Amino acid sequence: MRNKQAEVVKALSDRELLLNVYLTQLSLLLISWIVGYFLFREGWFLDRIVELVWADMVLYGGGVALVVILIDIALMRLLPESAFDDGGINERIFKNRSIFHIFILSLLISISEEVMFRGVIQTHFGLVIASLLFAIIHVRYLTKPVLFSLVVGISFLLGIIYEITGNIAVTITAHFLIDFIMGCLIKYRTPK
Repeated sequence: MRNKQAEVVKALSDRELLLNVYLTQLSLLLISWIVGYFLFREGWFLDRIVELVWADMVLYGGGVALVVILIDIALMRLLPESAFDDGGINERIFKNRSIFHIFILSLLISISEEVMFRGVIQTHFGLVIASLLFAIIHVRYLTKPVLFSLVVGISFLLGIIYEITGNIAVTITAHFLIDFIMGCLIKYRTPK
């Protein structure tokens, strides 16, 4: 399945690939709002799950992001490059983007995925279901044990900090920092 997805991605221009990323994330936000509307029984439910508690965002969000990034970097140094090969998708998404564009992409991805998986799904169906669904949507990692294990671990970690804080602003912060810093590392990484 991953090889087929990699072939499809290779056939896309950079513009088409970015358009797919943006459309996927905006669709996820729309689906989150529709599903959230029925599950929360109100049109605007974000005030129930978002609170800007800066101390929690820095401590939990930043702390989790730091741990994940350090583990990721350590594993990249210890394991062969092939263990992290996602078919070149992340490279294509981040390598030739400006820092500002990586910031915008990371922000959109973290907001849309956290609203859906922590805010809507985990709030109503629990940590395990939300975390497993989050991991499964990262389909390009399913045949890569290291990448899939990392995504599952990150998903459960984000779910746990949501359980502790009850606030997706914290999980959005962690998710954003992970994606933004890893995107910047991809941008500036020199090929081996």
